[in-house]
Amino acid sequence: MTNKRRFKYSFKKNIHLTTLALPAIALILLFEYTPMAGMVLAFKDFNVRDGVFGSPWNGIKNFEFFFKNDAYTVTRNTVLYNLAFIAVGLVLSLLFAMFLNELKSRGATKFYQTVFFFPYFLSWVVVTYMVFAFLGTNGILTSVLPTISGLDLKEFYVTPGLWPPFLIFLNTWKNLGYLSVLYYAGIMGIPSDYYEAAEIDGASRVQRAKYITLPLLLPLICILSLLQIGQIFRADFGLFFFVPREIGTLAAVTRVIDVHVYRMLRFSNDIGMAAAVGFYQSVLCLIFVLVANRVVKRLNPEYAAF
Repeated sequence: MTNKRRFKYSFKKNIHLTTLALPAIALILLFEYTPMAGMVLAFKDFNVRDGVFGSPWNGIKNFEFFFKNDAYTVTRNTVLYNLAFIAVGLVLSLLFAMFLNELKSRGATKFYQTVFFFPYFLSWVVVTYMVFAFLGTNGILTSVLPTISGLDLKEFYVTPGLWPPFLIFLNTWKNLGYLSVLYYAGIMGIPSDYYEAAEIDGASRVQRAKYITLPLLLPLICILSLLQIGQIFRADFGLFFFVPREIGTLAAVTRVIDVHVYRMLRFSNDIGMAAAVGFYQSVLCLIFVLVANRVVKRLNPEYAAF
């Protein structure tokens, strides 16, 4: 059977599923691929009068300005934060999923799932007000802790050194429930016979986790990690923009690529420069996901995403 006939046969066989997928495909084409035409702005000196395609070309001047000024700082912050998010989130979500799997009571499992999943639905704006209520100049913790332990947190919002671990903590707190549910679902798919046989042979809980759970979850871990690595140059805008409250003294440790693009549009009104930074970000994301997938494919082709 030729490739053309094979395609027609497969299309007719899956016509119902294809029809169901058409709205999603249309949305992706409309909101993901159509805006790619705007990438030309990265190489233009944009002005409203001439429009997107009529504005004069300026070569790579937008990129030169970015690389001479803020490229290193925002790229470093974005990559290092995302690496920390991936590592900490992976370890803690796996541990929490294994903890849920060890619970015998379904009620307790649902309770812990609900408690840890709830922060995932909170807006970063809400979290910002919560943080300020606790750690602001007259916040709850800043008012109480100095009288208890001698700690002075009144300068929290102007102390850059405290923010990297704090942002890692916030991201983990907010996303732990979501990631752990994914890994818990993977654990639930492991046949219970494996655990029962290991328990009969005298394997401890740590040994069962090491020799059964982790190896069987490795494909899921690889796929989720690849998806996160593909976004390693993209930051959670809400976390880095709202929570630090745009305080200038924190810019060196909280300014990431996404926030930098927004500030360029808001304060500089330079659409060409913002487009250049966005283009730079997208290219790096593509390169990283291709390299990461290639590495995984060489180690074990079955664990690769594509």
